[in-house]
Amino acid sequence: MKTLSTFLVGTLMVFCAWAQEETTVASGPVITFEELAFEHADITQGDVIEHDYFFENTGTEPLIISNVLTTCGCTATKWPREPLAPGAKNSIKVKFNSAGKMGKQTKIITIVSNATEARKQVKLMTNVLPKSEGSK
Repeated sequence: MKTLSTFLVGTLMVFCAWAQEETTVASGPVITFEELAFEHADITQGDVIEHDYFFENTGTEPLIISNVLTTCGCTATKWPREPLAPGAKNSIKVKFNSAGKMGKQTKIITIVSNATEARKQVKLMTNVLPKSEGSK
């Protein structure tokens, strides 16, 4: 009976702990993306695709993006240069040029900012098919 009582009390404590809401808010800027990875449908070699990665500053101070890094020259980015107030939303545009590329492609984009997590990464994925014989 003592074991059963101990088990029930322990279970009750676990459920009470789960029921508590997290009341601490991270201080400083926090960058929160709607999605961290995007997979585009198959494309033909030479096609250019674009995708917007939407994010929000869910922190308590202005967010400043200082740089956005790509893994190769085939990927270009456009990002906001002005500080983003807490609660504000914006996006980073990523453009991938598949000229000279073949097969599965995964492009890693690294966002450098003053956020609590100073470096955040998003991915753009696609499959590049060869040009057809009749196309130039």
